[in-house]
Amino acid sequence: MKKIFLIALFITSASFAQKSINHYKYVVVPTKFDFVKGKDKYQTSSLTKFLFNKHGFTAFLEGEKLPEEAVNNRCLVLTGDVRDDSSLLTTKSIVELRDCYNKVVFTSQAGRSKEKDYKKAYHEAIRNAFKSVQTLKYKYTPSKEVTVVKEGVVTPVVSAVEVVKNKTEKANEENTTKNVLYVQSINNGFQLVNTKPEVVFQALKTSVKNVFVIKDKNGILYKNGDSWFAEYYDNNMKVIEKYQIKF
Repeated sequence: MKKIFLIALFITSASFAQKSINHYKYVVVPTKFDFVKGKDKYQTSSLTKFLFNKHGFTAFLEGEKLPEEAVNNRCLVLTGDVRDDSSLLTTKSIVELRDCYNKVVFTSQAGRSKEKDYKKAYHEAIRNAFKSVQTLKYKYTPSKEVTVVKEGVVTPVVSAVEVVKNKTEKANEENTTKNVLYVQSINNGFQLVNTKPEVVFQALKTSVKNVFVIKDKNGILYKNGDSWFAEYYDNNMKVIEKYQIKF
């Protein structure tokens, strides 16, 4: 059993390291990009969502209701952002995709426009930037799953790696259900302290609502229902801890 567990961890670690764009199922687009004043100014966010959907992704604007599996597993979700790299006479837009750890996993070539009208310029530049997204030929590929045929019925069976991982996650969740942490504000986020008191995590803001990067850990803090979950890797092992956070 110990050998199986070690092999499972090795495979899980290798799979994580080799994760491609096709392994992410959803994209959340901010309702306001840094280079515009106001939500969906010049319909930049709406256009970006439309173009992600056009090229095969399942995209949502920030604040829209997400599917349950996206809420339960934020690492299925990418953040689709647009950066401005304009010069004096040329509007330049760059599309970025960031994972649940706020790590950039894709950067497009700069899309350009010489239009003087802001809306036309941003639209043309963003559309041109999406030519790089188009070359990805994105197609969602689910996580590893073994399919067996039994008496003519196709049945999906979770692999041994997933069984080990799920049992570990469940145990971690159950063991930390009663943990209570308290918020103390810091620059760009907050720190969470227990009753001792000692600092357990420092959580840094992201562009996604109720999702924070855990400082100095390969992980995120996110809200699901009334509870908060810290999800990170410790020695290549995925850990999920459940907390009640008092603001």
